[in-house]
Amino acid sequence: MGEKKRREEAKKQEFLFERKNYLFMLIGIAFIVLGFVLMAGGGSDDPNVFNPEIYSWRRIRLAPALILVGFGVEVYAILLNPNKND
Repeated sequence: MGEKKRREEAKKQEFLFERKNYLFMLIGIAFIVLGFVLMAGGGSDDPNVFNPEIYSWRRIRLAPALILVGFGVEVYAILLNPNKND
């Protein structure tokens, strides 16, 4: 009976991270996706017409900053140890 129980315990698959890690990973992915969505657009239908909207503050400053924040949150989520007791 003991051998069977040990096999069942060995079959149990554990996740690499805890729930808190995955939550922070989803938040980081949301920041990255939001940054890329804000960066999109601003083009012109006519290639002979210049659209200065491509150089807006949103596309040049805000969107890349959100993407970098998202990557920072991802690194934090990977390095986070939720079982650490202070």
